[in-house]
Amino acid sequence: MEAFYASILWVAFTYAPVGTVEANGQCMSINQNQALYALLGSRYGGDNKTNFCVPDLRPVVNGQRDPNWNNGPRAVIVTQGIWPSRP
Repeated sequence: MEAFYASILWVAFTYAPVGTVEANGQCMSINQNQALYALLGSRYGGDNKTNFCVPDLRPVVNGQRDPNWNNGPRAVIVTQGIWPSRP
């Protein structure tokens, strides 16, 4: 199954599968991820010149991101897939 770029998937692994990155708020290089940047932009952070960030979808526990989010399902963002077409 191929997924669209920037799709958010929930996986039951403790790692991000090939072609995805964890949705944990990390910043990524624009030069190395131009397709993903074209869809996300800098709406989740970054300087909009050299880097951008993916959304942080880790669970919130007592008002803070769960630091023990090591097991169980996790959200990932597709970085290799089908480019979405416009109507």
